[in-house]
Amino acid sequence: MFAVIELVLPLFGLIFLGFAAGKIMRIPYEGLAWMNFFIVYVALPAMFYRLLSVTPIEQFANVGFIAISVFATLLVFAGIFVLAGLINGGNVAEATIQGFAAAYGNIGYMGPPLALAALGPVAGVPVALIFCFENAMHFTLAPLLMSLHGGERRPAGQLAREIAVKIFTHPFIVATIVGVLAAVFKVELPSSVNSLLEFLSGAAAPCALFVMGVTAALRPLKRVPVELGYIVPVKLVIHPLLVFVLMETLLPGFDRTWVFAAVLLAALPTATNVFVIAQQYQVWQERASSAVVVSTIAATATVTGLLYFMLNVPA
Repeated sequence: MFAVIELVLPLFGLIFLGFAAGKIMRIPYEGLAWMNFFIVYVALPAMFYRLLSVTPIEQFANVGFIAISVFATLLVFAGIFVLAGLINGGNVAEATIQGFAAAYGNIGYMGPPLALAALGPVAGVPVALIFCFENAMHFTLAPLLMSLHGGERRPAGQLAREIAVKIFTHPFIVATIVGVLAAVFKVELPSSVNSLLEFLSGAAAPCALFVMGVTAALRPLKRVPVELGYIVPVKLVIHPLLVFVLMETLLPGFDRTWVFAAVLLAALPTATNVFVIAQQYQVWQERASSAVVVSTIAATATVTGLLYFMLNVPA
């Protein structure tokens, strides 16, 4: 157990340092704008590119692995979407945000540093693939379902264009595609460029985790919504358990590192993007923010327990 605590303490420690800094300094949220830009558009894409560009191309063909991971996330989303709709009288917008709160984990900021620290560089490929395909699903579901709510109806062609642009211009997805192409064509960059990418990759994890903490501090928890009574357990326990069961059942004997990477990503707390989506559509905003904060706090215990299981389960 001590080894697991040593593993997670620096990672969660960065989050809590960011949280403390946000509480003490009270710098406006707008002050994070350039830091977020650096993380999303520079540092993490550099990390994804470096990991994927040196990966054997046959590893990108694990269609079954991706299908199971995405299917499990879709099942979780659909289950909470239906449950929330039954409880709130069929409010599609609220049900959508609740579904995202239970299914959309922080796989961008927390996923790479946790998976790479716990499972090693080989985990970079499944992390990048899951990120791409699950975000494509989320980017598709949000506008489609919100178009069914109120005044958000738009022509099908316009909606399809907006979805495609959001998917294929996301910097993580672009970096993944470029990294895969570099692996296929065996691209070798100059040593100076490799050094720059390595430098940027090293900054990705600490910056992302620190910003997570600051973001949580600047969104005060005014109350704990009753909906979190089912959203948080589903996000932190049911989602990873479902991924593990499906992987073990449908892909017996599959690479244990890939399976554990998928389970770990499923176990991560609600992504900050859920709050961003709630803000964009002006629905369930305060409660979405609470879901991010509460699930992140609870994840310090649940993710630590999961990592202890992963690092001690027989091979």
